[in-house]
Amino acid sequence: MLDPGSARCGAARPKATPGDRTTHTHDRVRRDTINTNGTVTLRAGGRLRHIGIGRTHARTHVLLLIHDLHTRIVDAATGELLRELDPDLTRDYQPTGNPATPKEENTVTQRGFTVSSMS
Repeated sequence: MLDPGSARCGAARPKATPGDRTTHTHDRVRRDTINTNGTVTLRAGGRLRHIGIGRTHARTHVLLLIHDLHTRIVDAATGELLRELDPDLTRDYQPTGNPATPKEENTVTQRGFTVSSMS
């Protein structure tokens, strides 16, 4: 019979080994507020990523629902989905994807000619 405190007894017992983690996912829920520039910050891939939502949502309380890299940004008060994306890890800023609104050119038609104030 082996002494329970002996080295041979310890070596004979099964040892813990790392399990199979291929099916595990990384899920997070985070509360945040959209800043005055219309962005929210998220750490992904070991770096901070700035996700553009839009200035119309500035100072809105949001929930970030993160499943691995897939991110959903939801208005905390209404439940409205504001943005859904898979962040590009090669970029720090994740643009909204909306085209920038073109500045309207101030034109006036006088006697058949178009006069622009931008000239």
